[in-house]
Amino acid sequence: MTTADRFRTAIDNRDLPALDDLFTEDIRFYSPVKFTPFEGKPMVLGLFGVLLRTFQGFRYIGDHTGAAQTSTDGTSAQSAVLLFRTRVADKEIHGIDLLHFADDGRIKEFTVMVRPQSAVHALGEAVLAGLVEDGLVPAPAPSGQ
Repeated sequence: MTTADRFRTAIDNRDLPALDDLFTEDIRFYSPVKFTPFEGKPMVLGLFGVLLRTFQGFRYIGDHTGAAQTSTDGTSAQSAVLLFRTRVADKEIHGIDLLHFADDGRIKEFTVMVRPQSAVHALGEAVLAGLVEDGLVPAPAPSGQ
C-alpha cells in the first residue's frame, strides 16, 4: 500500500493518529487561505484535527500519481494528486490535495487547492475558528485596532 493510499485510508476513517507516521518532521502544508505554509508535524497534525471536524461529507473522488517540482527546493519528487469533494458551512467544495514525498516515502509537502471562491472563504473562517479554539494560533485582533 502506498503512502497516498495509507493517507486516504486514514482520512476516510478519520484516524488522526495514523497520520503521524505518514508525515516528515518538517512537513509543510500550503493552505488555500494562508500565504505562508503551516510548518512542522505538530502544527500540521493539529490542522488535520480541525479539518476532520470541519469537513462535512468529505470524500476522495479520484487520484493521479507521478512526479512534480517541490516548492521548497525546486527538485522533482514523487507526488500524488487526490481529488475530493466536501462541504463546509453548506458550501460545496471541489478540490485537490497535492502530496510530495520524501525519499523515505513520507509526505514532506502538502498543498490544497479548492474552488469556488465562496467556499474558500467559508473554509478559511471555519478553519481559523478551529485553530483558535484548539490553541494552535492566537485569535485575530478585532477590526479597527
